[in-house]
Amino acid sequence: MADGATPGRGVVLETDRLLLRPWRVAEAALLRELWTERDPRVPPRRRIDRDGNPTVADFEESIRTHQPASIGLLAVERKAAGDVIGYCGLLESDRGAAAEPELAFELLRRVWSQGYATEASWAVLDLARSSGYERVWASVWDWNAASRRVLVKLGFTEIDRTEVDPVSGTTLLMTRRL
Repeated sequence: MADGATPGRGVVLETDRLLLRPWRVAEAALLRELWTERDPRVPPRRRIDRDGNPTVADFEESIRTHQPASIGLLAVERKAAGDVIGYCGLLESDRGAAAEPELAFELLRRVWSQGYATEASWAVLDLARSSGYERVWASVWDWNAASRRVLVKLGFTEIDRTEVDPVSGTTLLMTRRL
């Protein structure tokens, strides 16, 4: 495709300030940057390792070949600046009943506290509702206060189930009816 988008992934969502769209191979370096910014408490399998893996080339290949579940993780682009600042989307989840996806988002630190995660998530939740989903899940580390605040703004509530990792901390499970 001429614009570098990956074929077969045509979901595009728009808000006042944002465009949520499929990733382009040329944006692999931004995905890697997100990984470099992750808190050291995030499990090692989700961070850049000592050998520098995953590499930009690894992320390029992932964008080329990955067929996401549901709408997958869409690039979040600021319309005014034309820059990609992170991702937001739905993933298949094994946390709830069948056909109950999980909301996921991650933004570059330089754009935190500007309402982008909440705005992007509302667009994804609206799509989930219009697609017939009745409930959406989210998981968040207990130490991730910023993401917890976003989920509360979106109407998610904690359930009485957690996942404890002695190294990374406790993952809180949250849900929202649509």
